[in-house]
Amino acid sequence: MDDSKAHIDLRTYIFLDSLQLQMASYMSTVSRGYLPVGGQTCCIIEIAPGIEINTLTDIALKATHVTPGMQIVERAYGMLEVHSNSQGDTRMAGESVLRAIGRKEEDRIKPRILTSQLIKNVEDHHAQLINRTRHGSMLLRGDTLFVLEIEPAGYAYFAANEAEKSANINIIEVMGFGKFGRVYIGGEEAEVLECKNIVEKRLAEITGREEYK
Repeated sequence: MDDSKAHIDLRTYIFLDSLQLQMASYMSTVSRGYLPVGGQTCCIIEIAPGIEINTLTDIALKATHVTPGMQIVERAYGMLEVHSNSQGDTRMAGESVLRAIGRKEEDRIKPRILTSQLIKNVEDHHAQLINRTRHGSMLLRGDTLFVLEIEPAGYAYFAANEAEKSANINIIEVMGFGKFGRVYIGGEEAEVLECKNIVEKRLAEITGREEYK
């Protein structure tokens, strides 16, 4: 490992084997890079300090044929999303980053759920408040709302993609960078409850170290 990279902390490292249609469209709405489409594979990497994500993006792109959708650089944390039609290329890009910082997949931080709540039969004005800042589907009166807050933030994208896989729901908003990640899911009560249970189960299956500051 390059000694200059020894101080880089791996927070999130997750592979999405197939971007769902809503999730791909959502990411395309908020991405400033090259837009993913449904069915592509995706790797999300979050590190600290944030500025180092620039050099890791360079490493990932030179390693294989992947396309960057998001690169977010904050003082504390940096996040990179790359995608490809090829699972092999996407995995290779992620592995090249891990090698560069001398880390393994299991060195990532295990996701921790801080909030997981259902709000049933949402009122008109509550839905309007959420819709004013959302980038995905609209929340409607009478919908059930699932709100997930998670640490590290990058796992929010994984959670939203798994939610769409599991049930007939609408992705309202996903925030996957910063200190905490948040996911807002809406839809019929039974469908939203199903996705809530499955998302919590999938997150619990992710291995990693338990380290929260």
